[in-house]
Amino acid sequence: MNIPRSSFPRIVIIGGGFAGISLAKKLRNKKVQVVLLDKHNYHNFQPLMYQVATGGLEPDSIAYPIRKIVQEYKDFYFRLAEVREIDAENNTVYADIGELKYDYLVIATGSKTNYFGNKEIERNSMAMKTIPQSLNIRSLILENFEQALLTNDIDERHSLMNFVLVGGGPTGVELAGALAEMKKAILPKDYPDLDVRKMEINLIQSGDRILNTMSENASEKAEKFLLDLGVSVWKNVRVTGYDGKTVTTNSDLSFDSATVIWTAGVQGALPHGLKADSFIKNVDRIKVNQFNQVEGYDNLFAIGDIAVMTSEEFPQGHPMMAQPAMQQGRLLAENVIRLLDKKELKPFVYKDKGSMATIGRNKAVVDLPKFKFSGVFAWFVWMFVHLFSLIGFKNKAVVFLNWVYNYIRFDREARLIMRPYKKRKLVSFTSDEL
Repeated sequence: MNIPRSSFPRIVIIGGGFAGISLAKKLRNKKVQVVLLDKHNYHNFQPLMYQVATGGLEPDSIAYPIRKIVQEYKDFYFRLAEVREIDAENNTVYADIGELKYDYLVIATGSKTNYFGNKEIERNSMAMKTIPQSLNIRSLILENFEQALLTNDIDERHSLMNFVLVGGGPTGVELAGALAEMKKAILPKDYPDLDVRKMEINLIQSGDRILNTMSENASEKAEKFLLDLGVSVWKNVRVTGYDGKTVTTNSDLSFDSATVIWTAGVQGALPHGLKADSFIKNVDRIKVNQFNQVEGYDNLFAIGDIAVMTSEEFPQGHPMMAQPAMQQGRLLAENVIRLLDKKELKPFVYKDKGSMATIGRNKAVVDLPKFKFSGVFAWFVWMFVHLFSLIGFKNKAVVFLNWVYNYIRFDREARLIMRPYKKRKLVSFTSDEL
């Protein structure tokens, strides 16, 4: 990888998400050599990806070049690489661009969509974990309406205008609200010769309430906001299959839809090479101790979504969100320096600063440790927190101006089919053809 030798210990970080970037920033100009590996050359602000998918923002307004973040850091190197395997016995990382030795390795690879082993759903539904996937959803939404204009088949038109979102967490709820606002204010003007009132938005949740990681009051308020926007909320319903045309569930309920967006769960993006007893198999999350050290290793650490640190308060590990990832990254930077100085490490204690979700214009729910509120004020709080969390002044300014423009004009100007998306067609073969 052409990394020069250094007199300082080499720390390799895999992943430029919230956890990896927080760690890298805190290691700035310390007496260590840092190498950051990521398969993308940008940091992606995932909480706003749903706005890219629905035309509210362009992708470059929620992404920031990793090299720009670290360009003034001494003895710091970034490599665009996809890690394929970790050889912990020989302290070596193998990637598509070569191999690299390390003194300490930090795994911050984040998470990926969890389809719970259902290959049919994985093949035919849409995921929204990356910017390219968000752009695919944006293109598909608009392409569906273009196709709905052309067809004379009522059933096909209904399928093209029926959107099914699986998963009632923050991503599913916020995406449902954004689609409902498009239906209300934007699509009727764009497609005056199409009866957009027949567009359906179905949010399916397997549990008994949406936003189940937030308070019951937040769940109830969010559901009311969605219902007021015309979204159909289906609770205690589990999706069992989707063949590209029909969504089947564990009940008599089914949906004919050309677009199913899967936001029902995530699992760790686990690299190869770790011992089998170092991770939890069904969710691919790495088991760590209170210092984020990987179980069974002394110089391996894992932080963020990929790490599971169990305790009495968090028996399943910390929530797979930005706040725990950033806090773990910052503390690990301090602990690595303490480790090199042969000082006692500090245990990680998660400080829950609250959670929030927006359902649309003037509609949001916020759960803070001491206060819980919803409505217009919550919506302004949500905007401020997300705006403040973006990296880079330009991104903050662009997003703010977009939000102001969208609010005044009730418009989303990024509804562009820049990269047409074509769903894979299922092809059947006879036994003779095979």
